[in-house]
Amino acid sequence: MTFTVQHLQALLPLIITCLTCVVVMLAIAWKRHHTFNTLVCLGGLNLALAATYWAAKVIPISVTPLFIVDGYAIFFTALILVSGLGSATLINTYIDSFKYNREEIYLLMVVATAGAIVLACAHHFAALFIGLELLSVSLYGLVAYSFHRPRSLEAAIKYLVLSATASSIMLFGIALLYSQFGSLAFADIGPKLTADAHPIVLVAIGMIVIGLGFKLSLAPFHVWTPDVYEGAPAPVGAFLATTAKVAVFAVVVRFLLIEAINSLRIPSIFVLLAVIAVISILVGNLLALRQNNIKRILGYSSIAHFGYLLVLILTGGIKLGLEGFAAYLAIYVVTALAAFGVVTLMSKSGQDRDADHLADLRGLFWRRPYLAAIMTIAMLSLGGVPITAGFIGKFYVITASITGGVWGYILLAAVVAGSAIGIYFYLRCMINLFLTKPGMHKFEAQPGWNQHTSGLMVLCSALLIVYIGVYPETLMQLVQMAKSTGLQ
Repeated sequence: MTFTVQHLQALLPLIITCLTCVVVMLAIAWKRHHTFNTLVCLGGLNLALAATYWAAKVIPISVTPLFIVDGYAIFFTALILVSGLGSATLINTYIDSFKYNREEIYLLMVVATAGAIVLACAHHFAALFIGLELLSVSLYGLVAYSFHRPRSLEAAIKYLVLSATASSIMLFGIALLYSQFGSLAFADIGPKLTADAHPIVLVAIGMIVIGLGFKLSLAPFHVWTPDVYEGAPAPVGAFLATTAKVAVFAVVVRFLLIEAINSLRIPSIFVLLAVIAVISILVGNLLALRQNNIKRILGYSSIAHFGYLLVLILTGGIKLGLEGFAAYLAIYVVTALAAFGVVTLMSKSGQDRDADHLADLRGLFWRRPYLAAIMTIAMLSLGGVPITAGFIGKFYVITASITGGVWGYILLAAVVAGSAIGIYFYLRCMINLFLTKPGMHKFEAQPGWNQHTSGLMVLCSALLIVYIGVYPETLMQLVQMAKSTGLQ
């Protein structure tokens, strides 16, 4: 194919992000200066976010057989960059007290963001695997960055071993697909997936589901999630919960719902994904009940929320499914940034652990009322309470389930049961914020936390949760872009 200026324009966000990786690397080599390297990282990601506007002017366009840039890719590229910016902003305050080299964490985060953008634009299993490994390898270093903490190293080793195993299983599944179809392009494989497909094809799809299910921490491939969330530094947990999950889910939905539109009609694939969705919802909510660590609670909560998303995809169809999926993920990103942001502002990288126990937030309302209000709003949104953005996401899930026939009602029962259970542990987190202060606290937010960029970002996230909950029309207009694909 002839490579034109339009192709470069379409890939501008990815190109700028990759150039930011190089500039951050050179800046670290030239001079170690925390503030300078932070500005380079944030400046590059902001430029990449602004470039999505120019990329949107030439869509839809295929860039080599590996990438397709359409409205769907642009929406999720922008969402990835927003979540990456939020996580990098949290790192700026958090890493300030780190006793060792601080600058490399920005390099790892930008590289991971570049991998996530590759996934958002992937149109081919080769691009999927390259983007996934670029993202995953960077996450190994990010999770282990607080290497002076035993839990951080333990979490990184667990994630490394299990993630490598899942990637190997997925790669073998991709190889089996290639042996049957002679191609790795989504557009070539998708239309050939039928109910009477060869058993090897179904085995291959199952292996790919195992690999991607691990990356999304869907049950029963979720065992690593609470340990990694607990061991990772708080802002890295935010990045893992938002940027990494958005990118992987975006490429999964592109293949299942857009390219291989017949795949969800194959009974074996539909039943497999429906069972995974139900197990994820129940396991995520039930195991969160007895947790006393906030990051573990958020980890189990993410398992349940991605189960809800799977229900939405299975029952919503290509029209409601795409719209609801994009809206739900955007809402989840904002909510997760707010929740992890409060934990980050209460923590310091130089200490032996983060302020992630429920006891650490006991009586926070009497010391930092605005932070307590932000955490309360985030918990209410995760629970899907009205007048918060989370309610809009749950509304999409319930609407899709009602229109999904017999299986839709079965999945709806799981959603209702899971949501009822989830309210308990979300309320448990909230109640701790208002309990009487039991004495001296090891963890405390800085007095001027709301004057730092990270504090302002967390405040904006909380305001967005309420704004979307009351006036969802703005989000709905943005979500329409995600419904614009190169195949429609």
